[in-house]
Amino acid sequence: MASYSIRDLERLSGIKAHTIRIWEKRYGIIAPERTSTNIRLYNDEELKKLLNVSILNKKGFKISHLARMDQDELKEKVIHISREAPETGIQIENLIISMLELDEWKLEKILSDSIIRIGFEETMVQLVYPLFEKIGFLWQTGSIIPAHEHFVSNLLRQKLIVAINGQAPPARHDAARFILFLHENELHELGLLFYSYLLKKNGFKVIYLGQAVPFDNLLTISGITRPQYFLTSFTTGISEKTLTDFLEKMARTFPDQTIFLTGIQITGYKGSLPDNLVKITSIRQFQEKFRNI
Repeated sequence: MASYSIRDLERLSGIKAHTIRIWEKRYGIIAPERTSTNIRLYNDEELKKLLNVSILNKKGFKISHLARMDQDELKEKVIHISREAPETGIQIENLIISMLELDEWKLEKILSDSIIRIGFEETMVQLVYPLFEKIGFLWQTGSIIPAHEHFVSNLLRQKLIVAINGQAPPARHDAARFILFLHENELHELGLLFYSYLLKKNGFKVIYLGQAVPFDNLLTISGITRPQYFLTSFTTGISEKTLTDFLEKMARTFPDQTIFLTGIQITGYKGSLPDNLVKITSIRQFQEKFRNI
């Protein structure tokens, strides 16, 4: 069972640590264990309860009323609220609970309802990307095991593959060509798959190479396909020097191509980039970029 600090709960639930302490002391909403140095530690059940309380409190339920409800009653109320008011913040919190409980039916229902309501693309942008930002935080704090991430990732991967296969080939023979790839030590593919979907949907030619591509393979495929653009993502932790060396090598090797860079490692990258490398920090930004191609 994972353990969380009060700051972890604050970041995951959006409830200030000060408020959590008040709810804990005054209403007994959750009851943490304490270390020998009096530091609060919370478990999975307390995280799930706080997420449910957060959802209901945002919808106007008083804490004094919620404090008298058990976990099953809270869960039933949240399910009812979610059906009536499918707001983004509530659904993201519900997705996290579904992941922690390994509840495929609930996770599938939330995603399917959102796709029907706002479409596949907006579901990915508004729900799935914020979800994976929170999963990334849970991963960094050691609060989830690989199985949690794989559970969500595999379900989403299936949906992305179906969406990609549903796109028609480019209508124009001279459509701009993109090579999409991940470097040799990178296996986090969901973001790259979504970019592939976006590009295909908008009429571009996509050469999708996927995970763990050796650098010499890029040279070979580039020689065959003559792309105008590359797109790659950096999620797995690598040193700044290793990342800088790789980016400089890409810029030198492919000076005539534009190379789009995404992923959490790029978002936090502080180094300067060669002229033909373009940092992408959000889906919206990339959508603007390819509309001008």
